[in-house]
Amino acid sequence: MAETKIPEGLKYTNEHEWVRVEGSTGTVGITDFAQRALGEVTYVELPEVGAELTKGAEVAVVESLKAASDVYAPVSGTVVAVNGLLDAEPDKVNADPYGAGWLCQVEGVNQADLAQLLTSEQYRGLLAEEERSS
Repeated sequence: MAETKIPEGLKYTNEHEWVRVEGSTGTVGITDFAQRALGEVTYVELPEVGAELTKGAEVAVVESLKAASDVYAPVSGTVVAVNGLLDAEPDKVNADPYGAGWLCQVEGVNQADLAQLLTSEQYRGLLAEEERSS
């Protein structure tokens, strides 16, 4: 099995979401580990632009041939964009989870929220721990 991709410079949750922050805007998606666990993604339910997100609350639903999985907001803020490409091509979440497969963008990212998230090194440790316990 190919090694799970964990890009540097992102922040991660224990539930396998990621956020890339540029200025006060955060781009949110699910990790390579999460998309592999789900299998072939067939549908993505995205939030509405303008929705107010609360860190830890449901932001999206990703459905696959295997299951449907809630995606939780890694940070609080206001949704300013959603990835409309996923309506026609939900498999972008599988093919490029950290690029073309992003889910939404959030404005007004709180630095305190970011401080509670995992670095790429900490996320690698989480995956190693989950692998040992399974």
